[in-house]
Amino acid sequence: MLAATPNAVAWARRHTVDVLRSWRFPAEGTEVACLLVSELATDAIRHACPPGTTAPDSAVPGTILLRLWLANAGIVLLVGDSDPHPPMPRAPSDSATGGRGLLLTPAMSSRWGYYSRHPLPGKFVWAEIPARPAGALGDQRNGQEETNPLLLGQVLTALREL
Repeated sequence: MLAATPNAVAWARRHTVDVLRSWRFPAEGTEVACLLVSELATDAIRHACPPGTTAPDSAVPGTILLRLWLANAGIVLLVGDSDPHPPMPRAPSDSATGGRGLLLTPAMSSRWGYYSRHPLPGKFVWAEIPARPAGALGDQRNGQEETNPLLLGQVLTALREL
């Protein structure tokens, strides 16, 4: 559990790296997991306002939850917040500095979804990340070119930092 403050994203990434290294998870899968944790934690912080407050930077920050566990051929990461509304992908403008988390998630995970934290208010957003992300830029599979999800994430992250 992390306080829903801006530095929580960095702590979530550090925790993810520490856990995945201890599990001897491959480096390329760890990098994808860190990108997705960053995006999902950032979204969760925006929606983690405690009841009766209007902004995540109020005097009493809400909390977010981060969980990781091993799955069949990879890991599952889960990020929870107190907003009961389902995650809604949006189409940010080219100059927007955010709003791409749910565009990255399906592109970089083998599957993802969300569910209610019932009986508590809020939701969990989860993503399954393979140990070795499929495809590389220019790979041919079934006559179609595939894009490496890790490369896609790096490009989108770099664009956001411009």
